[in-house]
Amino acid sequence: MSFEASLAKLPSPLKELVSNAQPDTGKTDADKAEVIGWIDKVAVGDAAKAENFQDLDTFLTPRTYVVSNYFTAADVALYGALHPTVSQLQPFQYYATPAITRYFDHIQSKPSVLSAAQALSPAFSLVTFDLDSAPKIERKAELPKKKEKAPKPTDQQPQDAEKAQATEVSKDGATVSDKERKPQKEKKEKKEKNTDTGAAAQAEGSKKKGGGSPANKPAEDDGEPVPSMIDMRIGHIVDVKKHPDADSLYIEQIDLGEETGPRTVVSGLVNYIPIEQMQDKYLVAICNLKPANMRGVKSFAMVLAATSKDGKEGGVELIQPPPGAKPGDRVYFEGPEYENAQPLSQLNPKKKIFETIQPGFTTLETKEAAWINPVTKSVHRIRTKDGVCVSPTFVGASLS
Repeated sequence: MSFEASLAKLPSPLKELVSNAQPDTGKTDADKAEVIGWIDKVAVGDAAKAENFQDLDTFLTPRTYVVSNYFTAADVALYGALHPTVSQLQPFQYYATPAITRYFDHIQSKPSVLSAAQALSPAFSLVTFDLDSAPKIERKAELPKKKEKAPKPTDQQPQDAEKAQATEVSKDGATVSDKERKPQKEKKEKKEKNTDTGAAAQAEGSKKKGGGSPANKPAEDDGEPVPSMIDMRIGHIVDVKKHPDADSLYIEQIDLGEETGPRTVVSGLVNYIPIEQMQDKYLVAICNLKPANMRGVKSFAMVLAATSKDGKEGGVELIQPPPGAKPGDRVYFEGPEYENAQPLSQLNPKKKIFETIQPGFTTLETKEAAWINPVTKSVHRIRTKDGVCVSPTFVGASLS
């Protein structure tokens, strides 16, 4: 199949984006075939599916471009296909796929892509990323390799052995050379002793805590991610306005029943929900995400919204609490293993807890919000003490 025939399969305005950017279509026959293969993937919708993001992130980690080591039409097509999803991601979501974020930002900054995107505005508007607040990657220094000393001449070995013995046995009468070697050894011994003491103290502490009631203990995040780690509560929008520096963002003040007052929340819903429908709205908020800076405004929670099974083009709507729900009411997952569990005080972005659980969020045939266990396929509806939370119109929607 020719490049032109493959390009013709792309939907508008993606087809025009690739064409107007005038990228390379491949320098060798093998590269040309690979470019066509990527465009075909984009055309059928496989390349940029949200559920494939982790695989794509892994693929992109060692790469600058998807084909060989230079910019091609495949990069423009993949960028354009990713744009509708990436442009709506919350910071914690694009932090979870750093290779995709880096790749997307690199491609959108190409002069030819910028020019082609501007001609098709607002379809491929520039996406900004708050990289200053991204979790720092821990890089542990390698332990220095132990150097073995070369053996000394035979006639000096008895004298050296006596010195070594004197160093180990006689601490008070150490020689000057002994003292030079002694601090390093004592430091090592002290570290080992502290480690043993710390481990013993931790074990003792665990024994003391063991008698507490699970319902009264904060959840621990050292195991597999489970839905009950997510802190969801009923919220009430008491004020909403458009972000002064971002056309697609709302800034809301949401009452979550806290003594400290409403939280500031930034949501990318301007293109999907009119501001009139946001005012005085009751909703479900996720309250233990790490605060994120969104175009200069720090967001302290996330509203839970349903996206049509046909994608954002099919619509986005807020999940509705049951009648009688009040700000601050606990929202939880049905099931004995989740109903009485305590959420984490804050989700650790490095452990990707929400990102692991979120793909199971959906709406049932009854439009009720639920989480479906990907392993057991058991259904756990999302509810408060007053009833189940619902999507106004969507069936089979994804929640985020």
